[in-house]
Amino acid sequence: MAAECFQSAISNLQSAIPKMIVGSLRVRLLIRESRSLKDKRQVVRSIKERLRNNYNVSVSEIEAQDHRQLAVFGVAMVCNEAQPIRSTFAEIVQALRCHPVAEFIDHEMEI
Repeated sequence: MAAECFQSAISNLQSAIPKMIVGSLRVRLLIRESRSLKDKRQVVRSIKERLRNNYNVSVSEIEAQDHRQLAVFGVAMVCNEAQPIRSTFAEIVQALRCHPVAEFIDHEMEI
């Protein structure tokens, strides 16, 4: 009897806790016109600010910081449903494919 009450209380508690879905996106870009790390930093800073402002995501350069023409970004987003994350990441990928300076190489998405 006590075990049934305990199981019932646990299942009620679990159903009351809202879901938290975390999505991550890894994007690789080539900045052909970059002749120095300073040139690269200007482009990277611009892209990071644009993504943060337009899509309300967290963005960081996660790899190849010492490579003057390669930029690898990690993008994260949290939501209570997976669909808004997928659609936001799809918009980000499309925006980066059309970037005038950085050439889109590839991306990996995980939700």
